[in-house]
Amino acid sequence: MVSVVLVIICLFGITACDNSTEKAELWENATYQTDTELGKGEKTVVVEVKAEEKEVTFTIKTDKKTVGEALFEHDLISGDEGEFGLYIKTVNGITADYDVDKTYWAFYIDGEYATEGVDTTEITEGVTYQLVRSK
Repeated sequence: MVSVVLVIICLFGITACDNSTEKAELWENATYQTDTELGKGEKTVVVEVKAEEKEVTFTIKTDKKTVGEALFEHDLISGDEGEFGLYIKTVNGITADYDVDKTYWAFYIDGEYATEGVDTTEITEGVTYQLVRSK
């Protein structure tokens, strides 16, 4: 009985280690690991980027019109242009690719799922935008 319990504990320990390793590897490619301020401009856009359990916030000063333009200005996003606009694949150096691992970047405005993409969302002062790696 004791050996069965030890085997179960070991299996849970291995699973926990594997999961934390995946999370650490995900953020190894991140351009920024901590909250960062970028740019010079009249408008301020705040974007929170969350992947797994970790999050960084970007405060961007810009003269750009849309959230997407402000993020592109600092090489914070990349993706593919499609019939519905920009499909973001990489944010802050972290990739989400639905075709590979069923993950994608969800876009939120003040905690509500956005009805349009970053490339068409005009910057509104005082609003917080979120990009969340989702599955």
